[in-house]
Amino acid sequence: MTTPIITRNSWFMILLLGLIWGATFMVIEVALRGISPFWLASGRISFAAILTLAIWLTMGGRLFEDRANAPWMLLILISALSTAVPFMLLSWGIQYTTSSFAGISMASVALIVLPLAHFLIPGEAMTLRRTIGFVIGFVGVLVLIGPQALALSGAEGEVAGRIACIGAAACYALSSVLMRRLPAIDPVGLSAIGLLIGALVVIPAAIAIEGPPPLPDGTTLFALAVLGLIPTAGANLLRVLLIRSAGPTFMSLTNYMVPLWAVIFGVALLGEALAPSLFVAMALILAGLLLSQWGALRRLFGG
Repeated sequence: MTTPIITRNSWFMILLLGLIWGATFMVIEVALRGISPFWLASGRISFAAILTLAIWLTMGGRLFEDRANAPWMLLILISALSTAVPFMLLSWGIQYTTSSFAGISMASVALIVLPLAHFLIPGEAMTLRRTIGFVIGFVGVLVLIGPQALALSGAEGEVAGRIACIGAAACYALSSVLMRRLPAIDPVGLSAIGLLIGALVVIPAAIAIEGPPPLPDGTTLFALAVLGLIPTAGANLLRVLLIRSAGPTFMSLTNYMVPLWAVIFGVALLGEALAPSLFVAMALILAGLLLSQWGALRRLFGG
C-alpha cells in the first residue's frame, strides 16, 4: 500500500464527486419510471463498462504490475461491492423511498469506513474523538431508518427500501477500505475490470429475478446513458484515483456534500416532501462525520 497524499486536486475531485453523486439519485428515480430496478443497474453498469474498457484498452490494457501474484479474488470481491451489489440495492430501495433519502443514507459510508479502517488499514485507528463521532452519526442513521424519517406515503416495503439504501452504503464503505489493500495496479484498469465484473454479476441476476430486459422509452434510455457515463464511468474512475492516492477516509468526505445535493435536487426538481426528522438525521450524521474527521479537516485547511 502507498502512503496517502492529499493535494488541491484531491479536494477539487471531492467537490466534483459530491455534486455528481448528489444528483445521481434523482436520475435513478426518473429512470425507474420506465425500467425495473435490476435492469436499471445492469444498463448503468453496461454503459460504463463499455466506455471504460475502451479507454483502458487504448492505454495498453495493463492491470497488475506483478501479474504472477495478482489478487484476483480480492479484485472480484471489490468489484461486486463497488458496483453490482450497491447498484441493485439502491435501484430497488429507491422504489420505496425517495432520492433525497437515498442521498442522505450515503453519508453513512464515512461512518462505516471508520471501524473497518481501524481493523484493516495501518494508521487508521479509532481514537476517542472518532469513536464519539461514530456513535453520534450512528444515532443519526437509526433516526434515518426510523418510521418518522420521511413524510411517508404508506407504501409497502418502505422500511426494507431504507435498509437497502443503508446496505448499499455499507458495500461502498467496505470496497473503499479493501481497495487500499490491493498491490500496485493501474487505476483505469481497476475501474474497467471492476465494472466488467459488476456487469457479469448484475446481468444474470436481472435475468433470473426480473426476466428478459424491457424495451425502455427514449427518456429512460437517456437517463441510463447519463447514469452509465457520468456517475458510474467518470465518477468511478475519480473514486478509484482518490482512494488509491488520498486514502478511503479522505475519499469518504464526499459524503458531506452528497446528502445536501441530493435533498436540493430531490426537492427542487422532483418535488419530494421531507419531514423534519429527516433533517435531524442528516444533522446527526454530518455532526458525527465532522467530529470523527476533525483532525483530517484541520490538516486539509492547514489548521
